[in-house]
Amino acid sequence: MARLSLVAAGLVAFAAPAAAQPADRPNVLFIVADDLRCELGCYGSPARTPNLDALAARGVRFERAYCQQAVCNPSRSSFLTGRRPDTLRLWSNGIHFRERNPGVVTLPQWFLRHGYETRGVGKIFHNWHTKEKGDRRSWSADEFLHYANHGDDAPRVEGQLPPNGALDIGRLYGAVPVCERRDVPDEAYYDGRVAAEAVRVLREVKDRPFFLAVGFWKPHAPFNAPKRYWDLYAPQALPAYDPARPAGAPDVALHDSREVLGAPPKNVTPTAAQAAEMRHGYLANVSYMDAQVGKVLKALADLGLTGRTVVVFLSDHGYHVGEHTLWGKTSCFEFDARVPLIVSAPQMPTAGRTCRSLVELVDLFPTVAGAAGLNPPQGLDGTSLVPLLVDATRAGKAAAFTQHPRPAYFDRTPAGVPEAMGYSARTDRGRLTEWRDWTTGRVLAAEWYDHAADPHERANRIDAARESPEVAAARRALHAQFSPDVPPVAVSRRNP
Repeated sequence: MARLSLVAAGLVAFAAPAAAQPADRPNVLFIVADDLRCELGCYGSPARTPNLDALAARGVRFERAYCQQAVCNPSRSSFLTGRRPDTLRLWSNGIHFRERNPGVVTLPQWFLRHGYETRGVGKIFHNWHTKEKGDRRSWSADEFLHYANHGDDAPRVEGQLPPNGALDIGRLYGAVPVCERRDVPDEAYYDGRVAAEAVRVLREVKDRPFFLAVGFWKPHAPFNAPKRYWDLYAPQALPAYDPARPAGAPDVALHDSREVLGAPPKNVTPTAAQAAEMRHGYLANVSYMDAQVGKVLKALADLGLTGRTVVVFLSDHGYHVGEHTLWGKTSCFEFDARVPLIVSAPQMPTAGRTCRSLVELVDLFPTVAGAAGLNPPQGLDGTSLVPLLVDATRAGKAAAFTQHPRPAYFDRTPAGVPEAMGYSARTDRGRLTEWRDWTTGRVLAAEWYDHAADPHERANRIDAARESPEVAAARRALHAQFSPDVPPVAVSRRNP
């Protein structure tokens, strides 16, 4: 009798408890990028990403995957627990998810409970703002380079440091140059060392069933990839972009880009040359990160593990590099909400296919568990994508949801609470966002971007389309997920 594919076995696991022992189940390699929008060659970008393009060629590439909040801690806490930010009551970087959810089970913790060796290398959980470093109960051993600050990612080299050939745009977090182009080895920065450690761990755990999470710090600013990755792109051939504010967009939808440009009154207004330099640096960071992913995937292949390992690649959220007047993340726009997601599983019948269904990162917990033949725990907010791995043409969700508070970094304000929460529904046709008062739930502003006519969200058409069937359908989906009768402040007071 022909052996069931591991993905098909994952489907069976939902009907009955998995009988297979860990040794009979696939390994999991779970790779996370930081601040990567869909800027990969396999997504039609001019970015040079041969390693992730090759992974997509043997996996399923999800064309329309969305994060639940476009900032690190809420997004990572969401997809690593399978629960939405409102369920976790977590919308900022400054609170560890266990402070409000002490008993919640994480994705690696679930694999640990089922007999897997679980290891974390690099930035998996967001943690440098918190008192607790990482989440030790999720792992079989201590994490590596998980607790750091992007502003501390200065180059480490032996001997004299090569000169910086990038334009002077200022310093990120007051610590390192926003742009840095030095002829240094990959290991001079965090991600080169993360890749080297991930390869070492693979060799260490190769004879045991493992869940290995590898978190790369790029392409998050600073834009400081080694010089050879900058050299992949000719400055005069960089893609054009539209920096204009979307017509009719309410002020609450935007932000001051302080993460990259600095906080007022010391913020930078970049010149055209500086904007081009940062966009160039972002692409260099993407290619640098891709090269590190390639080292890990090569080690997996060299150890003979590719054929029995589920590989998942994703980004925690998207990013703006000048579009909509914005630099960085923390909005509900498509550039921030949409993320790359690639899943490759052994004997997958849809290798090299594209799935155009709407999916969410909160779906990853039940998906990865199911692909490994594990029943997921109760209480998850996500839906397994295993059926889409088997048949990429299947219909997905009616809507994908992203949310964001205002001020974006409210935990650093004197009040310490938001003034408003933006709830956004991405449907097949477009994006509807409602900005609601934090205390009362009253709608302060609304946006509708018709992706059939305006895929880059350049004009808010809510006034003209408020009663259209497309907006009505999006509103029903949005209100079903985030009730207008429950003010956001009431959500924050619920028991976990």
